[in-house]
Amino acid sequence: MGQLHKPGEIAPRSGQVKIVGPRGGDAGGAERTVVKGERIPPTPEPGQRLIYVDYAKNNAGKGK
Repeated sequence: MGQLHKPGEIAPRSGQVKIVGPRGGDAGGAERTVVKGERIPPTPEPGQRLIYVDYAKNNAGKGK
């Protein structure tokens, strides 16, 4: 957790992400669920990024 991801990138892990501003500050808004291997959803404003706040705990997306 801690690495910023751009909208449209392929999610490296499954879990919950939140939107942060261009400089890393909280941009408000709800958390979103992403699934490993799928594209990260778009943000409401240009320049915003997403950061993981909680990884999936059911081993989904971890690989074997």
